[in-house]
Amino acid sequence: MRKLTIIAILLISSLGFSQERNYSFSMEEAVNFALDSSYTAINSRREIAKSIKKKWETTAAGLPQIDGVVDYQNQLKQPVTLIPGEIAGGAPGSFVPVVFGTKQNMSLTGTLTQLIFDGSYLVGLKAAKVFVDYNENTNEKTLLEVRKGVINAYGSVLLTQESVAIFEKNLATLKDNLKETQAMYDNGFAEEEDVEQLQITTSQIQNQLSNSERMESIAKQMLNLALGIPVDAEVNLEDSLETLTTESIALALTETEFNFENNVDYRIAQNLTEQRELELKLEKSKALPSINGFVNYGTSAFDNEFVFFDSETSWFQSSVLGVSMNIPIFSSLQRSARTQQAKIALEQSKTDFVQATQQINLDLERAKSNYKFAIENYQTAESNLKLAERIESKNLIKHREGITTSFDLRQAQTQLYTAQQEYINSMLDVIDTKATLETVLNTPQLSNRDYSEKN
Repeated sequence: MRKLTIIAILLISSLGFSQERNYSFSMEEAVNFALDSSYTAINSRREIAKSIKKKWETTAAGLPQIDGVVDYQNQLKQPVTLIPGEIAGGAPGSFVPVVFGTKQNMSLTGTLTQLIFDGSYLVGLKAAKVFVDYNENTNEKTLLEVRKGVINAYGSVLLTQESVAIFEKNLATLKDNLKETQAMYDNGFAEEEDVEQLQITTSQIQNQLSNSERMESIAKQMLNLALGIPVDAEVNLEDSLETLTTESIALALTETEFNFENNVDYRIAQNLTEQRELELKLEKSKALPSINGFVNYGTSAFDNEFVFFDSETSWFQSSVLGVSMNIPIFSSLQRSARTQQAKIALEQSKTDFVQATQQINLDLERAKSNYKFAIENYQTAESNLKLAERIESKNLIKHREGITTSFDLRQAQTQLYTAQQEYINSMLDVIDTKATLETVLNTPQLSNRDYSEKN
C-alpha cells in the first residue's frame, strides 16, 4: 500500500512538472512568437475573419433567398356576418347571422426571392471588399506595433538585469571600501566623515538595487504579457543588451528608399478615402429603381376539427410568380441632403489623406533623427563611462592615500553610477529607435506573413 502511495505521488508530481513550460527566446524568436500568440495579434486576426464573413453577408443579400412559413389558426370565436334575410327566405329588410369558413385552417408556404437590380447592392459589394482590405492593413499595423512592443519589452528586461548586475557590483565594491575605511578610522588613519560618506552612498545603492530587482520582475511580466503567455511563466532571454545594441547600429537604414505604398498608415488613409467615395456612390444609387422577383408555392387545408395530419385531409395548392419595382420619386430633398453630406465627408477624407501623407513624412524624418541621435548618444555614453571609471578609480586610490577627501570620492562615485545608467539606457534607446524607424519604413514586411488560419 505504501509503495502504491509513493508511485501515485510521483505520478502527480511528474504530471504537474510536465505542465509547467519554460520559454527561451532570442529577440527575433520572441517577436515571431508574439506575432502568432499575443492577445492583440489573435484578436486582430479575428477582425479579419469577421470582415470576410461580413463581405459574404453582403454578397449573399443579392443571391436567391428562400423562406418557409407554417401558419395555423384556430378561431375560438368565429366572426359572424349578417346577410339579407331575403336570401334565406326571410322577410324583406331582415338580416340573418351567418358564419363563413371553417373553424381551423393550416397553410404551408415557401417563397423564393431574387434581387434583380439594386444600385446600393453593387456599391455594397465594393464597400465590403474595401472593408476587408482595411482590416488587413489594420492587422498589419497591429503586428508592427506588437513587434515594436516586444522589442521594447525584451530590451527593458535586459536593461533591468544589467542594472541589477551593476548595482550588485557597485554595492560589493562600496562595502569593501566601507570596511577598509572603517578599519582605517578605528586605527586613526581616517576621519569619521569618510565613513559616513560611504555609508550614505552604500544605503543609496542598496535602495536602488532593491528597486531594480522589483523593476526586473515587473519588466519580465510585461514581456510575458506582450508575448501572450502567463505573466508568471519563466522566460530565458538568449540575447544580451550589448549584442542587440551592436546589431542595431546600422546607419544604412536611414538611407533606405522610402515608398509610401509600403507604409501601412498610408494604405489605411487610402482605405478611408475609398470608403467615403463608396458612401457617396451609395447615396446616389438610392435614386435608382430597385427590382426584385419572387415565386412562391403553398398548400392549405381547412376543417372544423384538427385533422391536418390525417391522410384523408384535402390540401389545396396555390402558387404566385411576380416582379416588383420600387421607383424613388420624391423625398422632399432628403436624398439630396444625404448626397451632399457624403460629398462633404469625401472632401474631408481627401484633406485627411493629405495630412496623413505629411504626417508620415514627418514621422520618417523624426524616426531617422532619433535613431541617429540614439547611436551618437550611445557612443558618447560609452566613452563617458570609460572616463568615469578612470576618474573613480583615481579618486579611490587618492582617497586611500589620504590625498583627496571623502566628498571628492563620493562625487566621483556618483558620476560613475550616473554614467553607468546613461550607458545602458543609451543601448536600449538604440534598439527602440531602430524598431520605430523600421515600423515607419515597414522593413519587416509583415503583410507577407499568413496568419489568417491561426486562432
